[in-house]
Amino acid sequence: MAKWTAFPHLGDYQFDRASVKKHWLRLHAGDAEPLPSSPQVIDAWALFHNGEFQKAAEAGVAAGGDGITVANKATAIYANYLEKKEKVRLDLFTEVAQRAALQASDHPGNANAWYWQAYALGRYSQGISVAKALAQGLGGKVKDALEKAIRLQPHHADAHIALGTFHAEVIDKVGTLIGGMTYGARKDLGLKFFQEAIRLQPASAIAMIEYANGLVMLEGDKKAREATRLYEQAAAAEPFDAMESLDVELARAELQG
Repeated sequence: MAKWTAFPHLGDYQFDRASVKKHWLRLHAGDAEPLPSSPQVIDAWALFHNGEFQKAAEAGVAAGGDGITVANKATAIYANYLEKKEKVRLDLFTEVAQRAALQASDHPGNANAWYWQAYALGRYSQGISVAKALAQGLGGKVKDALEKAIRLQPHHADAHIALGTFHAEVIDKVGTLIGGMTYGARKDLGLKFFQEAIRLQPASAIAMIEYANGLVMLEGDKKAREATRLYEQAAAAEPFDAMESLDVELARAELQG
């Protein structure tokens, strides 16, 4: 495995097995992942929350079982925020999607196996262009996997965000009529999923960012002011771990740009 780009603020977060267990509900408010019983998996999560994404991915794969979820999240978050080469990014998303699909096949009741499959396919789709991904049939796979994740875990805030984004991006790219008839995308549902994500995790910077983006895609310029307000709230959030730090930095960069 090639060496990954380092998280720019290594050392800012110092989670260990004990502190990960203590703060589990706060750290996993977005993905609703159950607290693992394996100490090795918890150690892999500590690496993830500290921003040691490559080590977390390797430790998760080595641990197996629930560790696959750590590996998938670490790889996907790294690819989304820190990998500079587009081909490598797409390859990493493909790797996550394949690993998560296998996990979902072995453990169909695991909500995050479905979620990380959908997340990786969704980010891959954005990379190759949403229109091209829809033509390849990836839209249906993303939607089905997210709906399964939410059925299995109704409090999965991140899955609500992603499903809201699905509806918004499809309508943005192909329009309301084709989006609804061909892909089951609806503006009212997209907004509802974003709003539920915010209700489930009101302090989440990424929920605010994606809701802001979705508002503009679904409602146009008339929601630009509200979208800016959401970005400002996200930029002012206090990150609790490395991933949240990347979310907050994204909001700040967008406002400055």
